[in-house]
Amino acid sequence: MATDQASGSPYAEGVFVGKRLSQFAVPVGVVMIIVMMVVPLPSFLLDLLIALNITFALLIVLVSMYVKRPLDFSVFPSLLLIATLFRLALNISATRLVLLDGFAGHVIEAFGNFVVGGSLIVGLVVFMILVIVQFVVITKGAERVAEVGARFTLDARPGKQMAIDADLNAGLIDEASARQRRADVTAEADFYGAMDGGSKFVKGDAVAAIIITVVNLIGGFVTGVIQKGLSPAEAIKTYSLLSIGDGLVSQIPALLLSVATGLIVTRATTEGDMGSTVAQQFGAQKQAMQIGGGAAIALCLIPGLPKLPFLVIGATVLIIAQRLPKPGAPKTAEELAAEALAADAPEPDSPANLIGEMRVDPLELAIAPDLVDLVEAAGGDLLERVRSLRRKVAMELGIILPPVRTRDDLDLPLSTYVVRISGVEVGRGQAPPGTVLAIGDGLEGLPGRAGLEPVFGLEGKWVPAELRHQAEISGATVVDRASVVITHLAEVVRNNASRLLGREDVRALTEVVKRTHPVVIEELTPSTMSLGEIQRVLHALLDENVPIRDLVRIFESMSLTGKSSNDRDTLVEGVRAALGPAIASQYVTEGMLPVITFDPQVEHTLLESLRITDSGVQLSVETARAEAILSDVSRISEAAEQQGITAALVCSPQLRGPVRRLLQVAVPRLPVLSYTELAGSTARIETVGVVTGAYANAA
Repeated sequence: MATDQASGSPYAEGVFVGKRLSQFAVPVGVVMIIVMMVVPLPSFLLDLLIALNITFALLIVLVSMYVKRPLDFSVFPSLLLIATLFRLALNISATRLVLLDGFAGHVIEAFGNFVVGGSLIVGLVVFMILVIVQFVVITKGAERVAEVGARFTLDARPGKQMAIDADLNAGLIDEASARQRRADVTAEADFYGAMDGGSKFVKGDAVAAIIITVVNLIGGFVTGVIQKGLSPAEAIKTYSLLSIGDGLVSQIPALLLSVATGLIVTRATTEGDMGSTVAQQFGAQKQAMQIGGGAAIALCLIPGLPKLPFLVIGATVLIIAQRLPKPGAPKTAEELAAEALAADAPEPDSPANLIGEMRVDPLELAIAPDLVDLVEAAGGDLLERVRSLRRKVAMELGIILPPVRTRDDLDLPLSTYVVRISGVEVGRGQAPPGTVLAIGDGLEGLPGRAGLEPVFGLEGKWVPAELRHQAEISGATVVDRASVVITHLAEVVRNNASRLLGREDVRALTEVVKRTHPVVIEELTPSTMSLGEIQRVLHALLDENVPIRDLVRIFESMSLTGKSSNDRDTLVEGVRAALGPAIASQYVTEGMLPVITFDPQVEHTLLESLRITDSGVQLSVETARAEAILSDVSRISEAAEQQGITAALVCSPQLRGPVRRLLQVAVPRLPVLSYTELAGSTARIETVGVVTGAYANAA
């Protein structure tokens, strides 16, 4: 039968009911605790709840010892609050019954008579000893350990986060494992922070126990003498012993919770429960056990000491030590299996290990040790911005960035960061700790050191972060350190996008298109073009900041052009013609496209100078004429930029590629478009300059 698997089976219904009960048990329990403080309880119900309180505290202690790590009992701080509230509610209920009826159940009566022998003095002494043990020894120590543990956990959090990102970027773990480890680090910090506050509950509970007991003693004595007309001796015997019994009943679970708190916060990272770990670590010290047993037996030689207790204990320890394996004894099957797994692991100098260490990261951001605060979860968001950058680049350029490996580099100068692509440095900048970059004029009166905006080369000053508002008032543009780094990284990625697009990335892109447009890929590859040829075309487009998001149109154009020619320049121009309106729209501002054109005579001269070489079509012009063209283009482009205009150079399709290569060194930021690309644009074209330098020079 499969009734247990059906959605309407008894098994499924039982699980559903159990889940519903567990959801309502705690909220209902907390509400009932509050009700207990107001509504009187019968004595038999109070006995039941006191037994529940002691058992619950005992269970918490046992769970604290059996969990393998503190995070496995992450609900402990909340349980600590609930248990403390429950115990205080029982105190209030017991006090009400003691003062009203002179009887608060058999449990409290037993503790007040049998446990302390019916003696008020003995009861007070036992109660005070329990309070001192809990308050001075256990609670005080647990509070200090929780405070230090919370501080150390928070201090270690940035390093753990960086280690996780390093493992992820190195390929040692996948994204799911990295996400889980980050969640564990966050949960660990939250847990120890909650324990730091939860330990205050235990401390306050100990103080409250003393105050409540003193109030009960005074209140019981006054009630017995004044209201009940009892003699002082009878009042003490009746009410004071019950008050002491109530205090002892409350202190025992309070002591158990204090012990559980100490166990949780002092647990180190182990792979087993506390009992197994203690037995394993003591069992590994056979010589210490032998010396300890011998020392216990030697105490029998001291005159006046009883011989039998020390002899029994010493002999027991020696017997246990004798049964422990020797350090050189044969290993168990589990130990042999563990050693076999370790032996299978590659040696540090093995080829597999060396190959892993030799691997060069495609994209790396190295920071100086004093810039680690940029990635701290408590105050830095650099890693989150790096992840956002990957999405931004994907939306802008159409490529998926490889994981950015972010790590600290001890070899870097202080306040320095470096961007590397395939292990080669492509960008460097500074981000001094505790400062912000102010860009603008009028910063002479502010303290700080001169700085440079890494993308546009604007001069600025790194001023203390607390003077940010003052710098903004002076008219400067203020940029925080993380924004400077991420902006620089984004610019480096845009300028080197083609170097980050590998053959495997091209294959992944074609697979994505194939799922939605299979015919396009079937016509393109492998019959028409190989992945390598597709990669070359995509690289050329990215080198000129042309997004490759519209892969369907790009592949369709390559498929058509590739049937007649596999020349890269021809393929690129065919793709650019297909993407013409999208390319031109990047440079349109308020419906206007500013352009720079060639004088017709100059353009005719350049067309006549085209030569086909092994590296593609090139311009074969005299050096003087080329210098004149470069000078004229640079002058017009700079003049447009000073007016806040970003212009594009427009020429015939045959000239576009060679002219771009000619201008690449002198004017790298100037886009070069062809007339074909402007054909489908709806923008208003406005000429901001005409290049006549080459023609004038020839004349």
